[in-house]
Amino acid sequence: MLETQDGTDPAERASELRDDEGRIRSEYVERVIAATNAGDAATLRELVGELHEADSGDLIEALEPEDRPRLIRLMGADFDFTVLTEVDDAVREEILDELPTATVAEGVRELDSDDAVRILEDLPRDEQAEILDQLPPAERVALARSLRYPEASAGRRMQDEFIAVPPDWTVGHTIDYLRETEELPDRFYELYVVDGDHKLLGAVALDLLLRKKRPTPVAELMDEDRRRVRATDDQEEVARMFERYNLVAAPVVDEQDRLVGVITFDDIVDVIEEEAEEDIKALGGITRHEELSDPVWKIARGRFNWLLVNLATAFLASSVLGLFEGELQKMVALAVLAPIVASQGGNAATQTMTVAVRALATRELGSANAWRIITREVMVGLVNGLAFAVLTGLVAYAWFRVPDLGIVIALAMVCNLVAAALGGILIPIVLERFRADPAISSGVFVTTVTDVVGFFSFLGIATLWFGLR
Repeated sequence: MLETQDGTDPAERASELRDDEGRIRSEYVERVIAATNAGDAATLRELVGELHEADSGDLIEALEPEDRPRLIRLMGADFDFTVLTEVDDAVREEILDELPTATVAEGVRELDSDDAVRILEDLPRDEQAEILDQLPPAERVALARSLRYPEASAGRRMQDEFIAVPPDWTVGHTIDYLRETEELPDRFYELYVVDGDHKLLGAVALDLLLRKKRPTPVAELMDEDRRRVRATDDQEEVARMFERYNLVAAPVVDEQDRLVGVITFDDIVDVIEEEAEEDIKALGGITRHEELSDPVWKIARGRFNWLLVNLATAFLASSVLGLFEGELQKMVALAVLAPIVASQGGNAATQTMTVAVRALATRELGSANAWRIITREVMVGLVNGLAFAVLTGLVAYAWFRVPDLGIVIALAMVCNLVAAALGGILIPIVLERFRADPAISSGVFVTTVTDVVGFFSFLGIATLWFGLR
């Protein structure tokens, strides 16, 4: 059993790090800080050295900014730079800014290529070049090639450690090669068959290879129709392909169908998490790059623009109230009840919009089923509108003892919930057609529609019903 220097099992060390709810224990963080401040490298290695990179990443994020690079320097070669792929982008950038390029280059050299790219891609070009210059030529060329691919593409996510064999090899020859070769990927699930120009011919699953007799040619085992990924493909599309076809790994090819890398499911899990987090932030009007570790000014600046747009649309909605200023003065109850109609419509629209944005993101909503989904959402809005019309009508009557007021708010509630359903589904679809991100833009427009329709329908119906003009 693997043990740390003090005889502690790494699994026990990890359990000491977190409480029963999975949070980092403050006392553990304090021990790490004390060892860092004392310059006690041996104790730091015992506390941090054997932790999983995800646990180490959470621990580093819990430290004060000035303690993070000091910890890395003290641990020296025992610090696994894979940990930096597990921390917020802002934290990683702060740490890399404080470390000498020689230290970063040494750490990157020990990483899988996909992890190395993850660390290097956010650095300025001059710092990237300075670090790459300190790497062996083969690694430098491979990483530079990956960094040239578009951001959020398969080329940035792939690792260039894979196993490729020619089609004339046998099962026995291949197995001997796997046993005798030291430089193999840490984990692999299939190997690839390539021709003399390194063009991908097919893939052979590792379990299938091990079940066949040694004289069997690899060419007989390969799957020629193996799903492959272009290096320039968007990572979100790649993740969708993994989900649709239950893939564990996929080969990555360039424009000439030459094998250049492989993407595995652990990379795809990160992509799915990132894309989901990005959409959630966008729905709230928050930039995709905002992190918990960001400073106040950066967060405030990132949120300001959409708050400004919200302010403008709020004035637009309020201007509808101004159109009925005289009616509101004649019947104060209208001013009390109008926000209820608008608010209920806003909540209903948000529900519809959330479903629509998700369906567009996962490609479940398209031209083939758009009208069916739109009709369904309108019917849902009508049903809920009728239900809440009865409820709000009864409450309005009990509150103000004006029977007609209950009827007016009931009619307005039906109008606004139907409008909310239409706005919640149509606005994301229209934005998608114009190639705008519906997750980012929908919220402001949908809220404006429900506020304007809510105020106008309620006050307009009340004006006509009570003859307030």
